[in-house]
Amino acid sequence: MSVEIDLTGKVAIVTGGGKGVGIGISQQFLEAGAYVLICGRSEPDALPETAKQKAHFIAADVREPDQVQAVVDYAVSLWGRVDVLVNNAGGAPIADAATASPRYSESIIKLNLLGPLHFSQSAYNVMQGQDDGGVIINIASVSALRPSPGTAAYGAAKAGLLSLTQSLAAEWGPKVRVNAVIAGLVETEKADLHYGSAEHVKRIGETFPLKRMATPDDIGKACLYLASPLAAYVSGASLEVHGGGEPPIFLALNDPKG
Repeated sequence: MSVEIDLTGKVAIVTGGGKGVGIGISQQFLEAGAYVLICGRSEPDALPETAKQKAHFIAADVREPDQVQAVVDYAVSLWGRVDVLVNNAGGAPIADAATASPRYSESIIKLNLLGPLHFSQSAYNVMQGQDDGGVIINIASVSALRPSPGTAAYGAAKAGLLSLTQSLAAEWGPKVRVNAVIAGLVETEKADLHYGSAEHVKRIGETFPLKRMATPDDIGKACLYLASPLAAYVSGASLEVHGGGEPPIFLALNDPKG
């Protein structure tokens, strides 16, 4: 028996939804029939032509509460409601923890933790007035669960995002469900900047039990599940989407072929 997720008529906001992981999330919701408001710094150019009539874009900096509220207000003005919020916008450049400036660290925490909090608050104020409530999905990272050298503030912010997910789920049920996706390494259009050549990406992927990195669509499908009636009793959860996880380093060191 096949199971098809149909979100026809639902309204989703996807932050950072125009590129990388975000475009995969946006496309999955559009293919499921939802209206999607994409917010970010640049308008996407990779949406299928058939989906563009259901997708709108608004430029916004998720670190600025006034701009966050403007995005939610725009979604309501377009479609009259907000059913799903995906807090995907985030990231961090490499920075040594010993020398990173206070301004840098504050900016990373605003982007990866405070931005999702402010967006969730604004979306909740709409969702709690709807008969069927709504769903909030926070995109976290394996950096929240393991050391994150070179991106310490980012790892700390993502760990905070997991805690925030549980707290909001406890406060906002039953009208609003809140969950997180813990994303592993994802092969995006800019994978070479993080992981090196295509050969390096392949070699890294082969270290995972599923023998590849995630794709943006993999993360999008996980979000689609959490937003759907199939997850009606799932709230305060963190879904790990990492291909089986990163094997412990001692396994590689003990590899007789290594």
